[in-house]
Amino acid sequence: MRRNELEHLIRAASAITDQYEIMVIGSQSILGALASPPDSLLESMEADVYPLHRPDLADLIDGSIGEGSPFHERFGYYAQGVGPETALLPEGWQSRVLRIQNRNTDLKVGLCLEPHDLAASKLAAGREKDWRFVEELIRHRIVAGGTLEQRVETLPISSSKIERLKAWVAARAAES
Repeated sequence: MRRNELEHLIRAASAITDQYEIMVIGSQSILGALASPPDSLLESMEADVYPLHRPDLADLIDGSIGEGSPFHERFGYYAQGVGPETALLPEGWQSRVLRIQNRNTDLKVGLCLEPHDLAASKLAAGREKDWRFVEELIRHRIVAGGTLEQRVETLPISSSKIERLKAWVAARAAES
């Protein structure tokens, strides 16, 4: 997915839900920080989104512009309507979100995770694709190891898992 495609999804999700601010929490939120990130970070054709003030409307997004919808078939990308509970995020993440707002969003607002918050969330999820995504963020120096370790420390997970994730980050940061 490219930045203009995410902007289209923000515009569409806003129109469908009649909501001004759309939260983007998945990997495509990297497009809030980088309009043209490395291709290795753009493999997904879906964006995880929900209306900031009405997350209960996420199912409406899923049904209208979600996977397998006419929107998906026409454009080749889609929105996954999710809830705020979908991602485990570091303390204070709300104060660091990045805005996408322009004519292509119809001046509606897409709120994207700051890259270190995104990386910490991906590590908490712990799927293979998430490990690879964070490795790419580190390799391309989009996130700094020390800052990522600090964010991991504030995740709502067990202290033993925090220590394992911090060690993983330190090892990857040392390699790059």
